Amino acid sequence: MNIVQKDNLKKSRLSTDGMYDMGKTLVLTEKPSVGREIAKILNCNQKGNGCFVGSRYIVVWALGHLVTLADPELYDDKYKTWKMEDLPMLPVKMDLVVMKETSKQFGVVKNLMKSPEIDDLIIATDAGREGELVARWIMKKAGWRKPVKRLWISSLTERAIREGFNNLKPGREYETLYAAAECRAEADWLIGLNVTRALTCKYNAQLSAGRVQTPTLAMVVERENEIKRFVPKDYWSVNALATGFTLRWQDKSGQTRLFEKLKADQIVAKVTGQIGEVLEVKKEGKKELPPLAYDLTELQRDANRKYGFSAKTTSTVMQQLYENHKIVTYPRTDSRHISEDIVATLPERLKSIALGPYVDLARSILRTKLIITKRFVDGSKVSDHHAIIPTEQPPTLSRLSSEELKIYDLIVKRFIAVLSPAFEYEQTLVKVGIKGEIFTTQGKVVKHKGWRKVYEGSSSLVEDSEDGESEQTLPELRKGESLKNLSVKLTTGKTKPPARHTEATLLSAMEHPGKLIDDQQLREVMDLSHGLGTPATRAEIIEKLFNSFYMNRQGKEIIPTSKGIQLISLVPPELKSPELTAKWEQQLTEISKGRIKSLTFLTGIRGYATQLVATVIGSAQIFRHDNLTRNKCPECGKFLLQVKGKKGEMFVCQDRECGYRKGISQTSNARCPECHKKMEVKGDGDNKLFSCVCGHREKLTAFTKRREGEKSNINKKEIGSFLQNQNDHGLVNTALADALAKLKK
Repeated sequence: MNIVQKDNLKKSRLSTDGMYDMGKTLVLTEKPSVGREIAKILNCNQKGNGCFVGSRYIVVWALGHLVTLADPELYDDKYKTWKMEDLPMLPVKMDLVVMKETSKQFGVVKNLMKSPEIDDLIIATDAGREGELVARWIMKKAGWRKPVKRLWISSLTERAIREGFNNLKPGREYETLYAAAECRAEADWLIGLNVTRALTCKYNAQLSAGRVQTPTLAMVVERENEIKRFVPKDYWSVNALATGFTLRWQDKSGQTRLFEKLKADQIVAKVTGQIGEVLEVKKEGKKELPPLAYDLTELQRDANRKYGFSAKTTSTVMQQLYENHKIVTYPRTDSRHISEDIVATLPERLKSIALGPYVDLARSILRTKLIITKRFVDGSKVSDHHAIIPTEQPPTLSRLSSEELKIYDLIVKRFIAVLSPAFEYEQTLVKVGIKGEIFTTQGKVVKHKGWRKVYEGSSSLVEDSEDGESEQTLPELRKGESLKNLSVKLTTGKTKPPARHTEATLLSAMEHPGKLIDDQQLREVMDLSHGLGTPATRAEIIEKLFNSFYMNRQGKEIIPTSKGIQLISLVPPELKSPELTAKWEQQLTEISKGRIKSLTFLTGIRGYATQLVATVIGSAQIFRHDNLTRNKCPECGKFLLQVKGKKGEMFVCQDRECGYRKGISQTSNARCPECHKKMEVKGDGDNKLFSCVCGHREKLTAFTKRREGEKSNINKKEIGSFLQNQNDHGLVNTALADALAKLKK
């Protein structure tokens, strides 16, 4: 029986008290936007209080989490003040509380769940571990006891929703997924809150730690330490320039760098003016298979590399493309494959994207037989959701924002590339002998562009070769041929330190922490786990580290602050280990599959929390505020700290219980007239000063006069309003950004 047939089973009428006929099904979604889409398809056209009502269904929504774990002080009044002697905090049973900011909507959901006119419930929250937790905690707090079914879909198109409702799953099939989600939340509470309180009380500083954020920060700090320890070395390379191509000297092991200047000079002297002989010409046909489809982490990496998007920005944009535009599938996936049942939909998905810049690429694949291999279609490698691909719904590109277009472009091109043939080329390796020394070069002749044709005319996301050498176009060479008039040149360089992490490389490190481990057995364990966090949480963890002033952005590079570096020296060694946290994620996966009991996992976590608190208490380490200023806090009189926030600098009180903050500078949307970078604003009132990293500075009066001279759309009244906002709010980020955004016109 399909949805329409069910709808025709009974007709509802509104009763005097606003309730409805018996026998309705309650559909619980995670967000209002999703609720509206499902309500349309279920013919729930009557707007109720926080819900939509139809003849058979009532669709209601959460606002993300409506229920959460209780704070420590709700278990015992003594936890209202942070004291070392009260740690560890280990409640016998973890309690749930309604979140104050969304309590009204929880009341709506609870009343519907308690209504005798509701027979059963369909969980329609996001299909994943966290979505399951959102629904189950609401049900638990509201006291739901009736039958439950689960809607599990990967896109929000009408077709996907209808198919999902015609293939509902029993709620009991997702009990273990809920158990894993609840274990994750309780583990975060037990470890995070206990260690955070222990560190804060021990060192009287605003310090925090967590099972994922601490090892993530540790990787950034360790990379910075590697850079500081690095000592650059001079090296030399010997090149021989022939007609139209360059040869490079190499030793017997294939090394092309010489670290002794004397030896390099000797080789130059030996081969200068000599004739080279072609010793070997090796041609080999090669194929480069298409890349795998996107999961969220890989998409975040590419968006950061190509556009400088933060992981958080990419996640936010993806949710818009998924929920509002419905043109991509579920974003928070860790799978890069699709299952066999999706194969039949591929032609329709290709037709939906055959427009605008993708017409020729999509149609060229539709004209040929689709290449379906285990490289893309492998249900055994699909976890909760398949890879991110376009839906069957054609996009209206003109309705997409600039950021949405960029992310959608990445997804569409990757989808087309995955379904394209291999890139085929002929690799030519040439070995030349000059007076007993070996020189080599290599070249490439493209035979079939294959999937690489998708990326023609745009900046490549393909990784460069490790040696950094570019492929050359070589002339036709034969073994035994002589090369005359060679020009020998000595080049010099310095070895470079490891590159600082960007969000792209940090996401990779979080996903594959095993790469940092020398022990083979442990590395194999890491490869089988989910790494640090999940695709859905990694962006939030990175943002939290920035917002807690543990690290800063410098362009694309991530640099740990003194606070972050000190924190890593203060936390117990086990907590900053990627091996341990990855094993936790692995255990959560086992719980979700019913292979490990929740009690077993949480018993271990409670013991570990006790151990970590004891380690912090017994530490002899010292924490120093090296960003202390001589400015006193107006609230408590203690000296303020100067910290760099996401969009500028601010004063923060060192006393964690005071919490005073004041902005002192702000990165504005006003562009420098010299280098066109965003300028920083400092000072108060008429003394405000616009400054740029290039050295340009101008007072507010000069800035205003210049903008008026450029016939800006901003007028004196708006400037006055802008200044009043700053005086009222103390350089609040959004006020400055909103006011100065108009200056770009």
